[in-house]
Amino acid sequence: LGLSSGCLCVFLQLAALERQIFDFLGFQWAPILGNFLQIIVVILGLFGTIQFRPRYIVVYTVWTALWVTWNVFIICFYLEVGGLSKESDLMTFNISMHRSWWREHGPGCVRRVVRPSAPGILEDYSYVSVTGCLIDFQYLEVIHSAIQILLSLVGFVYACYVISIFMEEEDSFDFIGGLDSYSYRQPPQEHVELKPVKPVGKVL
Repeated sequence: LGLSSGCLCVFLQLAALERQIFDFLGFQWAPILGNFLQIIVVILGLFGTIQFRPRYIVVYTVWTALWVTWNVFIICFYLEVGGLSKESDLMTFNISMHRSWWREHGPGCVRRVVRPSAPGILEDYSYVSVTGCLIDFQYLEVIHSAIQILLSLVGFVYACYVISIFMEEEDSFDFIGGLDSYSYRQPPQEHVELKPVKPVGKVL
């Protein structure tokens, strides 16, 4: 279990760290918080597997269900399902105007800073023109979320498998004493009939 869980943990952590980096670059505070929790809980799940702590793995499975739900929401957000708008500041908690980093830095994107020449506008005011993107940024975000969902489902199934193994071992192992649950059922001892011993007199 240790090797397989370690490999799965590496994949989950690499995917979360990669996403965390680009969310930081885009100042996407809501995804940043979610990625941070994902990294912590994955480490907790690995610790629970190695140290034989089923409760930690249960925490991981519960979080995985929430994590999948969150990524489904992100997909709906960027595809503008159910009245959601990818242009809103929901991902930044409405504290900034930043957007996805992939909006301006996607594959093939050409980013130009255009300064308006109209009078009365501040000289430092400008807007960004992005052209030539091979894939729109919203689809890149959807792909990232889909990868997270796929890896999380694999992790969820594996966690359920580990919990089932722990439960089977718990049925035949005494966690308190560290002994087999049947070891304390010792066979009844044979009773030996004791007879009084007569003292032997001295021979004169």
